[in-house]
Amino acid sequence: MPADYYELLSVARDADEKTLKKAYRAKAMECHPDRNPGDAAAEARFKEISEAYEVLSDPQKRQVYDRYGHDGLKNQGFGGFQGSNVEDIFSHFSDLFGDFFGLGGGGRRAPRRGSDLLIEIEISLADCLNGVQRSLDIPKESRCEHCSGSGAAAGTQPQTCQGCGGTGQVQVVKGIFHMSSPCARCRGQGRVIKDPCKPCHGRGRVRTQKSVKITVPAGIESGMRLRVTGQGEDGPPGTPAGDLYVAVGVTHDPRFERQGPDLGAEVHVPMVQACLGGKFTFEALDGPVEVDLDAGTQPGTVVRVRGRGLPRIDHRSGRGDLHLRVAVDIPRSLSAEQIRLLKAFQSADGAPTG
Repeated sequence: MPADYYELLSVARDADEKTLKKAYRAKAMECHPDRNPGDAAAEARFKEISEAYEVLSDPQKRQVYDRYGHDGLKNQGFGGFQGSNVEDIFSHFSDLFGDFFGLGGGGRRAPRRGSDLLIEIEISLADCLNGVQRSLDIPKESRCEHCSGSGAAAGTQPQTCQGCGGTGQVQVVKGIFHMSSPCARCRGQGRVIKDPCKPCHGRGRVRTQKSVKITVPAGIESGMRLRVTGQGEDGPPGTPAGDLYVAVGVTHDPRFERQGPDLGAEVHVPMVQACLGGKFTFEALDGPVEVDLDAGTQPGTVVRVRGRGLPRIDHRSGRGDLHLRVAVDIPRSLSAEQIRLLKAFQSADGAPTG
């Protein structure tokens, strides 16, 4: 079983952002690969704590983790850092490592990657029952085909920047700390283009639109995000593309109230049926369901129908329940025969008749 993220960082479950960052920096310094060269255990530990910080520092991912654990994150497409290399982590947390470790120490330059993209979609409550597939047209920055992303005109190549030696960074020493900043001459690129590609104006990327098919899992809740790895914008040559994040909104269904995997609804039954009990049919989200009503059911009684709610996002134990709140309908007008029968009932009940 994966280690608990809070235990990895040695923080309380209600730790705020400042506490998380401080704890992560302290832990990262202990097992930083530059301080433990050739130590595979230290590198694995570094990935574990980086994954913990990535989740707990993101409010939405933290909410999913607190509620559903590691399985909930997997269902949103978060695969963690165990399959990533250390350079990817340096790039992901460049705002922390840039100042604290000098971009990895010893002049390490973390390779850049393409930018992440965020798109919002809406699905119906019924779509949450079985999940749904969507094809999305994503406007994005893609690698220029004319120059293969180099930005240089055909037959030419970018030149290594003489100001930084191709690292894209210049080192600044302040006491015992080594800090890095982007090279002003090449703007952090590490290379200079003298003859730019005309179709992309030397950028190496052009604006395109790409169709991406995504699968929204059953039981997803409004506000959750899906991650589609590698479907963000292209990065510079030799670097990975960013990721696509899909924020899912679930439209309101006027017939139901939702609480996680459970659904609630109001059902109207005639006064006589509430008194005598019996069976009635309710049109649930996935079709009709027969419900048993006890004799003498009072207004406001909640009848639970097990397993007719929504799937649980972590797939632990099937589906939630359907909760039906009974509203008893009392007729506003009665026939003469109905009045006679009700008075007879009233008399048999020992109550005075009016």
